[in-house]
Amino acid sequence: MMDQQQWADSFREKLNQHYRWPSPYMFKFIVPSGNETAVRNLFSIAPLSEKASANGKYTSITFQLTMHSADAVIEIYITASKIEGLIAL
Repeated sequence: MMDQQQWADSFREKLNQHYRWPSPYMFKFIVPSGNETAVRNLFSIAPLSEKASANGKYTSITFQLTMHSADAVIEIYITASKIEGLIAL
């Protein structure tokens, strides 16, 4: 299993291969219903798209931000990972 530093190094390399910074970057998270506010509060500057799952247990949250570096993208994922039950896609 990869530790956070190994994950960040690998992800940074992939991001830098596929993006030229600054660049728009699409984030998509799945959270248990009821935790949407935690995601909204983290990213209050971005317009968010939300969609409840068919059974209502989860909510998909998608948004796009102009990011200035791979490290800025990684920072958002690390911050978001602190939200209970969050799945990053």
